[in-house]
Amino acid sequence: MASSTQTLEKNAIGLTEVLFQSITHMAPAVAVALSIGFATGAAGGNTPLAVLLALVACLFTAFSIGELAKHLPSAGGMYTYVGNGLGSFAGWLMAWAFLLAEPLVAPILFAAFGFYGASLLDQLFGIHNDLLWLPLAILCAGIVWFLTYRGISISTRTGVILGSIEIAIFLVVSALLVLNAGSRNTVSVFVPGSDGIRPALQGMVFCLLAFVGFEAAAPLGEEARDPRRTIRQAVIWSCVTIGVFYTFCYYAATVFFGPDKMTGFISANNGNPWGGMADQVLPGIGSLIVTFAILNSCLANASSGATAATRATFALGRGGLLPRVFAAIHPTYRTPSNAVHAQAIVGIVLAIALSLWLGSAYPATPGPLNTYFFLGYALGLLFAGMYMAVNVAVIGYYLRVRRDDFNVVRHLVVPIIGFVLMIPAFISTLGGIYIPIVDLTPASLGEPYNFVPPIVGIWMVIGIVIGIALSTSQSERIGQLGEAVAEA
Repeated sequence: MASSTQTLEKNAIGLTEVLFQSITHMAPAVAVALSIGFATGAAGGNTPLAVLLALVACLFTAFSIGELAKHLPSAGGMYTYVGNGLGSFAGWLMAWAFLLAEPLVAPILFAAFGFYGASLLDQLFGIHNDLLWLPLAILCAGIVWFLTYRGISISTRTGVILGSIEIAIFLVVSALLVLNAGSRNTVSVFVPGSDGIRPALQGMVFCLLAFVGFEAAAPLGEEARDPRRTIRQAVIWSCVTIGVFYTFCYYAATVFFGPDKMTGFISANNGNPWGGMADQVLPGIGSLIVTFAILNSCLANASSGATAATRATFALGRGGLLPRVFAAIHPTYRTPSNAVHAQAIVGIVLAIALSLWLGSAYPATPGPLNTYFFLGYALGLLFAGMYMAVNVAVIGYYLRVRRDDFNVVRHLVVPIIGFVLMIPAFISTLGGIYIPIVDLTPASLGEPYNFVPPIVGIWMVIGIVIGIALSTSQSERIGQLGEAVAEA
């Protein structure tokens, strides 16, 4: 039975667990294998420079989140920050965007786990079935439900283990690539070539999406020890740590594969370039361990996404902006039990239904993989917009609420730069719109991905309508959003 006592488990986790909540949310292995791989088509031999530029861009937003986290530790995460910085209506819109974005993380990874799990079974045992991914996706969902239901300690500590494994595998493979590259090792991949810095800037647009998740530590503000310090450190250091990891992996890939060949990197080895390279440096097992690392990454990312989503749903239920049933806390495990159940059910239903539909309507791409890309576009669009809002919220919060602590560099210059640097990522997910900052017009989105921006737009319009209704008829309810913090 769940209790209505609206208190999460206090002081349950430390900096390591909070740090890996953000790290695993970025899905390092999946990002290296898929997300950044698409940047190579634009950045070519300068892909390592593109990753480095994306790291610098994300650090500005990470710093802004850290400046808010040290005063507003809450399960509400980013929407609590915006509510306090820009007012309750803006906070509600952030919450509404988050309600679409964060619950989509788990189903994306359920589908990806099913796809790569079926691939691994095919490689190991020759088992092949077009629907083999389905029970594997359900298995992933069951494991994630168990971890998030049984307690924040077990879920986050499992994340530490899983995150360490996937990072270790890709570091070992990358180190072997560097060693085998021999005399081909060069720092020129970090130096703009004859085309200048433009290719690296264009690649940076796609690399930025690989960093989505560094803010995932924020919703653990009520369960972390010394949250004013640990949340801020976790957000910033997860961004730095994984940014360095990405940079090293793509330095290794570039010097081994060949800088002049990198524009064709993503299509190599039938779309699995990392598996192909791993087989060259670890004959017989390379591709298998890379696939295992990706599976591991899917599970860890799904768990961290579910953790963040359920804490945000809990905070909204506690504040009365969602049915209060979502504020129920398990009396033993101190987890938001009803929010956990809802996340698991919605996640697996969405993963299965969308994968089956996309697989039949657009068979050129396997259904589960199509689900990953389809929902990935929605996540990229939503999170880029939310990062921009958080940067503006820093300015508002320190000018309106903590004027005595206002610092021109930390609370004005840094947020403005962070806002501007997120514009290319936001526009690129819309497709077909010219981005003057990097002199790039991303290709227009084809079906079914062109459905994503209208769906997100409709969702936000509905949120605006609900927000206006709450503001005019029940203003005290939407005002509670800005108060959804653990400590004043």
